[in-house]
Amino acid sequence: MAPQTSDHVSDRVAPALASTQPLLEFRGVCAGYGGADILHEVSFEVPEGGLTCVVGPNGAGKSTLLGTVSGVVRTTVGELVFRGERLKKATPRERLERGIVQVPQNHSLFREMTVRENVELGAFILKDRTIVRERYEQIAETIPIVAERAKDKAGSLSGGQQRLVEFARCLMLDPALVVLDEPSMGLDPHTRKIVFKTVRSLHRHGRTVLLVEQNARAGLRLATHGVVLENGRVRLAGSGREVLENPEIGALFLGGVVGASRPAGAPETPPGR
Repeated sequence: MAPQTSDHVSDRVAPALASTQPLLEFRGVCAGYGGADILHEVSFEVPEGGLTCVVGPNGAGKSTLLGTVSGVVRTTVGELVFRGERLKKATPRERLERGIVQVPQNHSLFREMTVRENVELGAFILKDRTIVRERYEQIAETIPIVAERAKDKAGSLSGGQQRLVEFARCLMLDPALVVLDEPSMGLDPHTRKIVFKTVRSLHRHGRTVLLVEQNARAGLRLATHGVVLENGRVRLAGSGREVLENPEIGALFLGGVVGASRPAGAPETPPGR
């Protein structure tokens, strides 16, 4: 068997099947940053064990949506329900404790700290160092770059390698829900493939994933469920395939009907924010 490299993620677990029960529910959510709301009566479910991808044009409210999940954006109307409990009064730390972990769009590693130190920071709310050590060792087996570059400063890694370390860090809390904000942003095509493979591996290992992705086609191909946002409202929700193959959505948000040829030089997808 060929040895694993830092470009790959161990994939030894059978694919997870999404539950019919929602892990997270948006119920008529309106939200913003203190002025006019950006999200307007958003309602959809994130099935437990599924990979839900949210797409839409610039300004659709996708990052605002994720902010309401982690608790950094205020919900003005409606509610989010996680495992049957309302989240409205839960602080960001309390949401971490409940198992909601987000990997932000912008790189968030501490450049002068080592890879291991950065990963272990993901467990900063845990007091049991034995659990921290055991989880680190398990994650290092799953994401080899964590072990291979453990003593290197995070700032010495490429953008794609830093993203993998960020994924590893979020797993230190053994999250029930992994929230990813445009993980492929700014990466070259080869590195994007590695990142998407990692996202798929997280799902195959049983994680529920809520993903916002600028590369709409790639994100929806990964997804068990898809949601299209437009002007802060849900335009369409369904399986990843249903959203990807919807002719109207393809024309509006995916650069044309899926499967149709594109003009020479035309981008595969429009920006996703």
